[in-house]
Amino acid sequence: MSTTIFEDLESNVRSYCRNWSAVFETARGSRLRAEDGQIYLDFFSGAGALNYGHNDPDLKRALIDYLAADGVVHSLDTYTDAKRRFLVAFEEQVLRPRGLDHKVQFTGPTGTNSVEAALKLARLNTGRTGIVTFTNAFHGMTLGSLSVTGNAMKRNGAGVPLPFVATAPYDRYLDDPSWSFSWLAKTWADASSGVERPAAVIVETVQGEGGLNAARAEWLRRLEALCRAHDVLLIVDDVQAGCGRTGTFFSFEEAGITPDIVCLSKSISGYGLPMALVLLRPELDVWEPGQHNGTFRGNNAAFITGTAALEKYWADGGAFERSVAERGRQLSTGLSKIAARVEGATCRGRGLLAGVHFPDPDLAERIAAAAYERRLLVETSGPQSEVLKTMPALNITREELDEGLDILLEATCAVLAERRPNVQGTVRIRERVPVPAAPEL
Repeated sequence: MSTTIFEDLESNVRSYCRNWSAVFETARGSRLRAEDGQIYLDFFSGAGALNYGHNDPDLKRALIDYLAADGVVHSLDTYTDAKRRFLVAFEEQVLRPRGLDHKVQFTGPTGTNSVEAALKLARLNTGRTGIVTFTNAFHGMTLGSLSVTGNAMKRNGAGVPLPFVATAPYDRYLDDPSWSFSWLAKTWADASSGVERPAAVIVETVQGEGGLNAARAEWLRRLEALCRAHDVLLIVDDVQAGCGRTGTFFSFEEAGITPDIVCLSKSISGYGLPMALVLLRPELDVWEPGQHNGTFRGNNAAFITGTAALEKYWADGGAFERSVAERGRQLSTGLSKIAARVEGATCRGRGLLAGVHFPDPDLAERIAAAAYERRLLVETSGPQSEVLKTMPALNITREELDEGLDILLEATCAVLAERRPNVQGTVRIRERVPVPAAPEL
């Protein structure tokens, strides 16, 4: 599998391929086939853009049929039948069952476009400029979303100051978790505090890139109450944690809160096609026509697959959510066995956005590399890549999930064997599940 053309011609900015050197050729469900015939199990899911796995046959058929009929692919924001069908399905399967009356704004194709639109909208509505974000947050790589991102390496890539943002401690970042709210409440209420009341607070309920820090439901409810008391808009960035990843369609449902603005992308198309949107309370829809736009805000192919995903997975009376919850418990049990092997290691995250935090920041990356050698794709996250992060497809089978967890445990034991004093007890590895031949696509 020659990679010369990539290494010679592609920018140094490429990242995932530096850890996974395979040249992938085909994919189905939770497996990918490389050019050399090796089969890889996927615990990465396109960084959360493939919640329903690769090439779901029903979504693929809907897309093929649409393209074969010369359906409109690019439409800006003109009316199309594909958009109508998506909006009807989204209202019926997502908004109405959750008592949400939010309007839908289609932005440019990625999560950062959704965040940029949300920040602009908050400032436009309030006339205020400041945004409060949280430690270890990640919201995107364009200047506005980068300004509310915490990672120093990513921020340094901006090349310019990133103003109009204040950073508060995320849930359990400090020993006293109440400090962030008491400080914000006091300064917002005091006209002489020197701290201006912001336009909005933007938060992830689970910080995917920041280390799988999961905010408690109580903390999120207190944050919502604080924002309401001071007329500050609450933005939930559900780009990675949404679309079922934590067990419910929106990650904030468990807390019982209602954000003013919600950012969605990644798996909203259901198929890995570019698509992003903003949900906003009707009274916040103060845009002038064309005041925020984008050439690729009308991806009709994504509307088709997104509609098919909603109708297949979210119109079944809750059966899919119950299945995801069961897989989440299975994943948690398997990760707990891995964490138990290393003193000080802890499990993090929620649902199928979960992993293990290691006290040695080198350990997670070494385990991920050992897993890749055993043909499992898994990444790391956190300020020092100290968290082994798993994001299997929501519709992964019980057997596939067990297989991947076995590989992770085997990889962990192999890495720990190189540093014998840190191994806690002995480990018996179950015999590997045979890897089936990749299906023909």
